[in-house]
Amino acid sequence: QVQLVQSGGGLVQPGGSLRLSCIASVSVGGSTSMGWYRQAPGKERELVAVIVSGGTKNYADSAKGRFTISSDNVKDTMYLQMNNLKPEDTAVYYCKLEKWRLTYWGQGTQATVSS
Repeated sequence: QVQLVQSGGGLVQPGGSLRLSCIASVSVGGSTSMGWYRQAPGKERELVAVIVSGGTKNYADSAKGRFTISSDNVKDTMYLQMNNLKPEDTAVYYCKLEKWRLTYWGQGTQATVSS
């Protein structure tokens, strides 16, 4: 059974930074896509950033210039570096892996931006 285990997150002041990690129990090499999503209270889950096959990285407008998605195929880990955080970035963040025509989700991790 494929598992994605997330770490990172927490409470940070506006303007601060957080780094999220997501370790996969399978090789992330050859994945169709790897991405990060978030869900704020009362809102739908939304895409934050994704790496698609071939290495192209796409970001939501809200994340451009502040967030960076990356992956380490040796460690089978994906990362989301979040800088200059704003209160509206407060949400539960989920990693997602698409491989073998299947979709796998991490357990979610809370990121709260507040003074």
